[in-house]
Amino acid sequence: MIKFATTTMPPKPKTSRVVTVSLLLAFLLVCMAVGQLFSFEKFIPLIESFNLPGGNGTGMLVAGLVVVCEVFALPFLLRMRVSPLMRATSMVCGWMVAAIWLILALWLNMTVNMVSTVGLFGVKIPLVVGWWAVFYAVAIGILAGWASWGMWPLRAFRRPRSK
Repeated sequence: MIKFATTTMPPKPKTSRVVTVSLLLAFLLVCMAVGQLFSFEKFIPLIESFNLPGGNGTGMLVAGLVVVCEVFALPFLLRMRVSPLMRATSMVCGWMVAAIWLILALWLNMTVNMVSTVGLFGVKIPLVVGWWAVFYAVAIGILAGWASWGMWPLRAFRRPRSK
């Protein structure tokens, strides 16, 4: 017998502010993903120019991974009707976006790379390398943590009380 995943409604948010925070983060991630995908053929060489450990293969992997995680973080943030596993995966993708950009921003600030743009919004919008990118990645992480706290997708398992 084949069992297919069933979609469920998202859990009720803990506060109304969590919905606003998740929509703000979703807006930021959509802007980032659209900017990166608009000229993806130039985004890959940009990430490769960061001189990440592992060479060009790492740059290609990071470029693809960051865009995929930005897109896959949206179902959780937009409270779409998906399976519980997809909702949890989507939440983790939101954390990964913040972690990847934090690592990239720290890498660019700690190494002597002469790059034209950070790449947060692709190559069409040139943004200079600086500590602001680290703070932006931390802000994305805070918003992702806040949204995760307020709309935690996994049920809490409670132990029966012993007598």
